[in-house]
Amino acid sequence: MRKFIFGPEALLTAAATSLGILAGPVSASDLTVALAAEPTSMDPHYQNLTINNSMATQVYDALVLQDVNQNLVPGLAASWEPIDERTWEFKLRAGVTFHNGAAFTAEDVIATMQRAANVPNSPSSFATFIKGKTFDVVDDLTLRVSTEKPYPFTPNDMSRISIIDSAFVDATTEDFNTGVASYGTGPFTFTKWLPGDVIELSRNDGYWGAAVDWDNVVISPIGDGTTRAAALIAGDVDFIERVAPADLPTLESRDGLSVFKSVSNRLLYMTLHMTDDPIKPYATDHEGNPIASPFRDVRAREAVSLAINRQAIADRVMDGLSAPAGQFSPEGYIGYSANLEPDAHDPDRAKELLAEAGYGDGFKLTIHGPAGRYSNDTRILEAIAQMLSRIGIDTDVETMPASVFFKRFSRGGPGDTPEFTAAMSGYANGSGEPSHPLRIFIHTKQRERGYGPGNRNGYSNPEVDKLIEDGRSSMDIAMGEMAFIQATDIAMREYALVPLH
Repeated sequence: MRKFIFGPEALLTAAATSLGILAGPVSASDLTVALAAEPTSMDPHYQNLTINNSMATQVYDALVLQDVNQNLVPGLAASWEPIDERTWEFKLRAGVTFHNGAAFTAEDVIATMQRAANVPNSPSSFATFIKGKTFDVVDDLTLRVSTEKPYPFTPNDMSRISIIDSAFVDATTEDFNTGVASYGTGPFTFTKWLPGDVIELSRNDGYWGAAVDWDNVVISPIGDGTTRAAALIAGDVDFIERVAPADLPTLESRDGLSVFKSVSNRLLYMTLHMTDDPIKPYATDHEGNPIASPFRDVRAREAVSLAINRQAIADRVMDGLSAPAGQFSPEGYIGYSANLEPDAHDPDRAKELLAEAGYGDGFKLTIHGPAGRYSNDTRILEAIAQMLSRIGIDTDVETMPASVFFKRFSRGGPGDTPEFTAAMSGYANGSGEPSHPLRIFIHTKQRERGYGPGNRNGYSNPEVDKLIEDGRSSMDIAMGEMAFIQATDIAMREYALVPLH
């Protein structure tokens, strides 16, 4: 049975633990769901954002799917294999139709890749999964993907792109938002989206996979965790995600509710802007005059990391449902470096580092983040602000709805540049391959090559770039992983970003 689940962090996303709660058993034909945030668009190619991708999987399929452990399994491609170091051949599933009745063929894959790499005004493009690849139709059900260099992760990349009907290759994002173009091959059909209110889906009775359990799914955004829990208890919804840790004991004690927990690879992290072009209004002197970002100096970045008491956040804010992090990957995941530990809380050393960087008198800072996107996100930001203030960084917090935050985070500044000086966000490795976070967040931004689309702080190190590229072009997975670990070690020690939990 294909379950109705929202993404790799599907349920509550503390970095170490995920959970959701179902009022059950649910035997009705309709399922009502309360999400912490809604997608920024119903266009499956508009923004590479977890909530968008999770919603897209209900309506669309990729060539390759992933199981709950991120192992690759057949999707619209029944099988795939390398035929040489730079070419993969995908055999497509026969007899699949789109929701409008059109037959699925290799031409739909070609059209999808053309569109997904070129969506206008995309805050975070899918081009990174497509650049450097050539797609060729062998016949209706056979596709070949060629890469510029040997590349072992082509199937992983193909798990990230939702396939659309080629008839809608020129459709606009608004066409997908209104349903004009929203014809996938997935288990549900798109019925309607009223932003801020409701998303409605209906079962696709012609789905090629296992039938889903519900005739209709009604999804509403409820940003406040306590309000979501109250809606579940009142019977207004059947399922909630991202349960506030403080609400968990109450919900676990109630009859008729089922609690689902799982380990998550979701990382919460801070970005600290490392260039002075342009000077932003969110770092100022004590008189309120904007200054060049203090975080151009690695010592100031390290000071922020040492000022943050990750264990206190885990214990007091997250009620034990998170684990301090010092890198992208949790232990046990490919790409994890045994050389890195989370920074220990050391405010005295943090003050020394600020002084060494020329900020002995401190400065004023505004940190930004989404409200309701991650478990206890506002409380985490407030705790961090208090910790930074104790080392001389007079810190304010500004939060906003996730749909607003991510647009400004990516391109809210002059010339569509990232807007914020310091911000908190999250990341889950949806591709299951170890180069993904390095390619997205750490590599120098090179839009034309698909590198660095999530590099919002200007970090750049040619040595790290080379390690990432060398690892991605090695067909020897073990050798590639060694390169990724080296790149991770360097980037984390330079505080390319500041992992939290």
